[in-house]
Amino acid sequence: MRQQTRSWNIQRQTPASLLELSKQYNAILRGWWNYYGAFYKTVMRKVFSHFDLKLQRWARQKYKPLAGHKRRSVDWLNRMKKACPSLFVHWHVYGNEFRLGNGSRMS
Repeated sequence: MRQQTRSWNIQRQTPASLLELSKQYNAILRGWWNYYGAFYKTVMRKVFSHFDLKLQRWARQKYKPLAGHKRRSVDWLNRMKKACPSLFVHWHVYGNEFRLGNGSRMS
């Protein structure tokens, strides 16, 4: 699944809006959640976290004020999650805050 996410090259799709990205990939993410989510919730959390990292990289490429600022892109993504929690399936399932690899939250 991570290889599939990597092959999408989300960071290069800067002409697209976040809504267009959700329309393009949400069906696939929902299918993964429906199929694997019942038994592999921790693995799915890692996959969705990886997808969020790709969205942050996309935002850094698309918006100049975020370029080179990982923390700002994390904050931007968290604001988007709070503003539109149903945009991506994993935002609705896992909540609105991005979690770091060590389990701590960034709000």
